[in-house]
Amino acid sequence: MAIRVKAIIGSTSSTSYNRRLVNFMKKRYADKLDITPVSINGVDMFSVDTENNPPAAVKAFKDDVKDSDAVLFAVPEYNFSIPGAMKNALDWLSRGGEATLRDKPAFIVGSSMGVFGSVRAQIHLREILSNPGLSPLILPNNEVYIGSIHNKIDDNDELTDEPTIAFLDSVVDNFVDFYERMTEMHSKKG
Repeated sequence: MAIRVKAIIGSTSSTSYNRRLVNFMKKRYADKLDITPVSINGVDMFSVDTENNPPAAVKAFKDDVKDSDAVLFAVPEYNFSIPGAMKNALDWLSRGGEATLRDKPAFIVGSSMGVFGSVRAQIHLREILSNPGLSPLILPNNEVYIGSIHNKIDDNDELTDEPTIAFLDSVVDNFVDFYERMTEMHSKKG
């Protein structure tokens, strides 16, 4: 049975390359990962005034992420960091008395039209996710930075660059193994 993965896509754009990358992954790895994108577009701005009684859109977002076996973060790079909408969504996930992401297996991918493929944004994302209020179990040593994405994906959201596809195949296999190890480890604890 495929691992139920919620994909938090950092961009709010309907034509985002990272959204298109997730679409590719959803199709290609359907036998291993049941990937469902989670929209951050309607998530209200975080406020301590409402953190214990969040707006309906926030509650729906948090419940959607909670209802998963694992999380995939697809992060673009805006001004050398993660997009503000993604940071806002993570702020909500870290607050309100629920540890929505704590100990949930996760992995990160990112793409950009530039040559670095969101490396700086992913460094910031990893730092943010290390917060005790978040603390997912992130797949180590499998950084996915897809640069020049506009030259590697076609109009049907199919990656066309064979080395990129082969690398992504290996990362997904590594994540499946990591997920199984983490699940077994946590079942022995509990």
